[in-house]
Amino acid sequence: MFFILPVMTVFWIYLFVALVPAILLMYYVYKMDRVEPEPPALIWKLVGYGCAAAFIAIILEKIGTFIINHTPLQSGTPLYTIVYAFFVVGLVEEGMKFVMLYQGSWADPNFDFKFDGIVYAVSVSGGFAALENVLYVFGYGITTGIFRAFLSIPGHIAFGVLMGIFYGKAKEQAHRGNILGKRANIFMAIVCSMLLHGIYDATSMIGTGLSMAVFAIVIIVVYLIVFKILRNEANKDHPI
Repeated sequence: MFFILPVMTVFWIYLFVALVPAILLMYYVYKMDRVEPEPPALIWKLVGYGCAAAFIAIILEKIGTFIINHTPLQSGTPLYTIVYAFFVVGLVEEGMKFVMLYQGSWADPNFDFKFDGIVYAVSVSGGFAALENVLYVFGYGITTGIFRAFLSIPGHIAFGVLMGIFYGKAKEQAHRGNILGKRANIFMAIVCSMLLHGIYDATSMIGTGLSMAVFAIVIIVVYLIVFKILRNEANKDHPI
């Protein structure tokens, strides 16, 4: 139906569909930080860092795909898909998000409350998801964007929430001088988000009845449990 619309109108419609879901979810999490809201300039900087992480991840995933394609793993098999989902997509994307998150916020003086870690991680994840969504919507159309608005975008935000919980704990432990505690929580921030991301992608890509059932469970976890944890973390926020 869009063929009768001006090209720029179509462009803005596509851009709207691609960006609004991520922006709304980031804003939702941002408004939950009621004790000491973060400076908008810092948030937008982290969103930009998330976009940069997406570009870098595209390159690294191509390298990762090349590597596993030169292993005994046979493309199209469940084992190949699982390895790809966890160690190419999950590890690369969540790893790059964390690198950008750390670079953009760890030393910032505004990082002084535990819930800040979640706000920062969600901002990076939201930027990543927004850029990724733009590429998908302009590459595959609005229908893809609508599906991703209810599945992929909340997924990225949920991965960010998990990362942010441990990121805030890592900052707290570092403030107390507990270097081992800091490192353990950084490890958990990357691994937990990677595992949820890997499960999400593997179950959706395998495509069997069982995998889709697991995928549905993951979606329920994303929508219910993770966002319940998010509310609990906001309610018990405290200075680092």
